[in-house]
Amino acid sequence: MATIRRRGKYWQGQVRLQGFPNRSATFDTKAEARDWAQNVEAEMRARRYVDPRPAEQTTVSDVLERYALEVAPRMSEPRRAANRARRIKQYPLAHYSLANVRGSEIREYVRAREGEDVAAGTIRMDLALLGRLFELCRREWRIPVDNPVREMGKPPIAQGRKRRLKPGEEAKLLKVAPPVFRAVLRWALETAMRREEMATLHWEHIDTSARTAHLPNTKNGEARSVPLSKQALSVLHEIPKQLDGSVFGMSANAMTLAMRRARETAGISDLRLHDLRHEAISRFFERTDLDSLEISRITGHKSMQMLSRYTHLRSGRLADRLDGQPRVQKAD
Repeated sequence: MATIRRRGKYWQGQVRLQGFPNRSATFDTKAEARDWAQNVEAEMRARRYVDPRPAEQTTVSDVLERYALEVAPRMSEPRRAANRARRIKQYPLAHYSLANVRGSEIREYVRAREGEDVAAGTIRMDLALLGRLFELCRREWRIPVDNPVREMGKPPIAQGRKRRLKPGEEAKLLKVAPPVFRAVLRWALETAMRREEMATLHWEHIDTSARTAHLPNTKNGEARSVPLSKQALSVLHEIPKQLDGSVFGMSANAMTLAMRRARETAGISDLRLHDLRHEAISRFFERTDLDSLEISRITGHKSMQMLSRYTHLRSGRLADRLDGQPRVQKAD
């Protein structure tokens, strides 16, 4: 039942109805208190009432931390997922209560990230995390909220980097790189593996008789097996085995730092470790008879659209084949 009473210079509306939590709110006028109490009571009697207090008393920061602790450990890359959630906590968005987050607050966060010159792909992944977070609140954590990320248009994906090795750069890198990192460089160019995939590769994943390297955990969440060329197998034969079973014995961050040092020592500019994956895929198209589907199974691309930017590399060879030349030109 709804009641109205005076509290000093304010008016308080109260609603007490069996089966629902007691609710009260204070207003400047009696009319406002009466309207609020009548609306709440009507929603309760119609079984439409949703208690807004959990959303009002919980901040975005609270649920981001819960996500890092409870959800991230179940993902394919737990550490990366947790770090992404905790990085978002550093922005003003994290201080809002869930009840007060609208599309405008999400857009403000996007503008802040764009002001830091962050890649559009990174912002899209942040938005995807926030979208999952609000859905978790609504569906599993019993916090009644709308999903404001749905109001957002996603930033366009920037065209991927097209940096390839220039003549002489591969030799320069291999010359200055320490033996273990030299093996990483050669392996990356032969297999097109991502940095995390190389860092987490263990000898138990290698089958030299079948000439494959199995990747149980990948960026897209699907395991895959990568065929190994003769050059890739030679890399394995030349490196010592680590006590912990790791093939290369380097973390992903250590690989990035080693690439930076090798690049600077070799006098090479604007080359990242991930660019070697692009180089390797380009070589698959230029130097092998593999079709796009086969290459996608090696590289782990889920969408053929992601490989479409490489297909032009074969246009010249297709013209040669029209003139009767073999599909693959054998090196001497």
